[in-house]
Amino acid sequence: MEPFIILTNQSQGRDRIFRATQYACALAKYMLRNDPTKKQMLLKLQNLESSMSSGRKLFRLGNTVNSIDAAKRTFDLSDPVLRFCLTLANISRSAYFICDNILWARNVGLIQDINKDRWNLNAMRYYFFSLVMSLARDAYVITQLMVKRSWDRQYQQKAEQHISDSPDVAGVIIPPLDAFLFLLIESLRSHPAVALDTIKNVCDIFLPLDKLGIFQTNAGVVGICGLVSSIIGILSVLKPNLKIKP
Repeated sequence: MEPFIILTNQSQGRDRIFRATQYACALAKYMLRNDPTKKQMLLKLQNLESSMSSGRKLFRLGNTVNSIDAAKRTFDLSDPVLRFCLTLANISRSAYFICDNILWARNVGLIQDINKDRWNLNAMRYYFFSLVMSLARDAYVITQLMVKRSWDRQYQQKAEQHISDSPDVAGVIIPPLDAFLFLLIESLRSHPAVALDTIKNVCDIFLPLDKLGIFQTNAGVVGICGLVSSIIGILSVLKPNLKIKP
């Protein structure tokens, strides 16, 4: 009960719950789409998904300011690569939230004379770019971890043990590739926050890719990617040590 209270007491936690519910509904709709006996259930899922989406837009009204503030903080980072990636990611995210807030105002009737489709497209572009920058940061951090791990004496012993215990691997996987994958797994295993953030961003990027028509999938893929990403987001709220820093 206590973790649930911690989660629901934070606006970010409530947003993650709404988001997980929204994409769970989208996934359920996709799985039930061909069942003629589930028409009433599909209608209920559609209404619930729409309600969750509207609720999330309301929760995100203050996120523009938060993203701008985050961009100011990341601009002071000493590492130039992290500074570049995170600052651009936060600026793009703030632009996405501005578009999202304007769309919310359009939906509730506060604004009338705007092109909804164009603003939706712009929002997806900013969201996509912020995710690209976040993934670039993840790749950079993973590279650093792998380099550091490769010089670790304990890792070198474990790698030698892995080679001796798996002599048949060379016949299936190219030895350099096997060594690379082993180093990658070992590096991420000791830094779960980096692994989870990477998985989250990879899942998230399928959403704007589909909306922008760059890589179209289907509602089932979008639903499961959104759900996995939301669950990781919930975990990062419940356990701050699983949230990547900076």
